[in-house]
Amino acid sequence: MTELEMFQAYWWLIIAVLGAALVFLLFVQGGQSMICSNISDKNRQLIVNSLGRKWELTFTTLVVFGGAFFASFPLFYSTSFGGAYWLWMLILLSFVVQAVSYEFRRKSGNLYGTRTYDLFLMFNGLFGCVLLGVAVGMMFFGAEFTVVKTNILDPGAPVISQWVPTRGLEAIVCWKNLLLGFAVFFLARTQAALYFINNVDADKEFAAALRRKVLVNGLIFAAMFVAFVVVLLLADGVRQNADGNFVVTDNIYLHNLLDMWPLTVILLTGVVMVLYAILRSALCSGFSKGIWLSGLGTILVVVVLFLIAGYNNTAYYRSLADVGSSLTIANSSSSLFTLKVMSYVSILVPFVLAYIWYVWRKMNSTPLTTEELDKESHQY
Repeated sequence: MTELEMFQAYWWLIIAVLGAALVFLLFVQGGQSMICSNISDKNRQLIVNSLGRKWELTFTTLVVFGGAFFASFPLFYSTSFGGAYWLWMLILLSFVVQAVSYEFRRKSGNLYGTRTYDLFLMFNGLFGCVLLGVAVGMMFFGAEFTVVKTNILDPGAPVISQWVPTRGLEAIVCWKNLLLGFAVFFLARTQAALYFINNVDADKEFAAALRRKVLVNGLIFAAMFVAFVVVLLLADGVRQNADGNFVVTDNIYLHNLLDMWPLTVILLTGVVMVLYAILRSALCSGFSKGIWLSGLGTILVVVVLFLIAGYNNTAYYRSLADVGSSLTIANSSSSLFTLKVMSYVSILVPFVLAYIWYVWRKMNSTPLTTEELDKESHQY
C-alpha cells in the first residue's frame, strides 16, 4: 500500500465514523416524529425539551460529515451535492425548519402557533431520516451521473459532473433506496424511545407507552433492515481492477464481507447489540440503558456498511449512466498533501468527542422531569 492509498483508506474510515455518529444522533429526528402522537401536552413538552438539548449535535455532525467529504473526497462532493440537487435541497429544507422550530416554537406572539412548529419538527423527523437514507442508498445501488474530467478545460461549461435532468428526484422513487431510508427512520424512532426511557422521568403510563414504541418500531426496523441486507448481499456492484478498468461484480458486498471477515464479526456484534437493547428495554421495566447499547451497535453496523462500500477497490458511488464514471476512494480523493495535512487536524477529533461526552454527561446527570420544566426560564 502506497502512502497515498494509506491516507485515502484512513479518511474513508473517518467518513465512516462520522456517518455512523450521524445515524446514531438521528434519534432526535425519531423523537420529533412522535411529538404529534396521542400524548399529553405535559409529556409532549417534556420530550421536546429533552430533544432540544441535543438537536444541535445532529445538525453539527451533518455539517462536519459534509465538510469532511468535501475536503477528502471532493469529486464525490461535487457530483452528489451538486448533481442530486433536489434531494439535498429537501434534506437541507427539513433541517432549516427544524432549527427555526426550536427557536420560535414557544416564543410568545409567534405568527404560526406552537402546533405549526410541531408539524415542522415532524417534517424533519420523517423526511430528514428517509432522505438521508436515500442519499446513502445511492452509494450501494448507484446513481444517474457521468464524470468527464476534461470538461474542466472547457471555458464555456467547465463542469466535471453531469446528472440526469431529474436532479436526484429519481433516487427518491427507487425502492431500494427507500428501503434503507425507512429502515433508518424506524431505527431513529426506536432509539428515540430508548433515549426518552433513559433521559426523561416519565410517569408510569408514559413509560409503558415508550417501551411499547421500542418494541413496535424495533420490530419494524429489524424486518426492514433484514430485507435491506438481503437485497444488498444479492446486489451487483463495480470494482476497479489493477488495470484501472471498472468491472461489474455479482454479490460484491457479500464478497467484501468474506474477504474482510473481521468486518463481518463487527457487523454481527453490532446487530446483536441493537436487538438485545430493543428486546430488553421493551420487556424489562427496570432497564434504562438501552440507548447506549443500541447506539454503539448502530455505530458499529454503519461503519462496516461504509467500509464495504469503499474498501477492496469497490466503487462507493456507482454510475448507472456510465460505469466508467464510477467513483472510488482512489479516483475521487484529494491530493496526498491535502490528506496528510488534514490528518494532523484529525488528531483533535478524540478531544472533540471527549468534550461532547462530558457536556452530554453533565446535561443528563439527572432525568428531566415536569417539575424541572416549570423552573426553567427557557423552554423549546
